[in-house]
Amino acid sequence: MKCKTIISELADYLDEALDPILRASIEEHLGKCKDCRIVVDTCKQTIEIFCDSEPAPLPQTTRLRLHEALAKRLRRVRA
Repeated sequence: MKCKTIISELADYLDEALDPILRASIEEHLGKCKDCRIVVDTCKQTIEIFCDSEPAPLPQTTRLRLHEALAKRLRRVRA
């Protein structure tokens, strides 16, 4: 397994939504790869920190920029 695969499957891994064989393969890789283990642990900690926090309101300019970026990305995906 390659580190790139870990990153692409990270959300499903953290959500425990992976096929058991793929999950086992990822866990084997994590046992050998310090860099990927750091990424996974950091993501877990970030989720734990923000899971119980209240959402912060976005400034209007940030909200508009985000919506524009998402719309642009969706147009590229659909094209």
